[in-house]
Amino acid sequence: MPQIVVSIDGKTYRMACAEGEEAHLQGLAAEVDARMTELRGSFGEIGDLRLTVMAAIMATDELDEQRRRVAALEAEIAQLQDRQGDASHFAAQSDQRLTDHLLGVSDVIERITLKLERG
Repeated sequence: MPQIVVSIDGKTYRMACAEGEEAHLQGLAAEVDARMTELRGSFGEIGDLRLTVMAAIMATDELDEQRRRVAALEAEIAQLQDRQGDASHFAAQSDQRLTDHLLGVSDVIERITLKLERG
């Protein structure tokens, strides 16, 4: 199992990760480091634990917002799929009505043709 070394808030951490996930984990660590730096700049020296909790709450808030957006988009997709199904059903019904109408017209034409042939 690969191991990487990341730096967050000036501290170095050795972490294990799955094969091929090294760059992804380093990117995540860089985001956490940037968030911690931003918070430290905004609030000054407030303690590592409090700073970490604030960063975790901010990340969780963003995750929650993304979950809500995904749920809203999934609901919209479901609604669009229902509409598409309704439209397909309506189109099939319309096609059937048109076919029935054309068959009726064809029958009328055949009867007229027979009458004309009989004279």
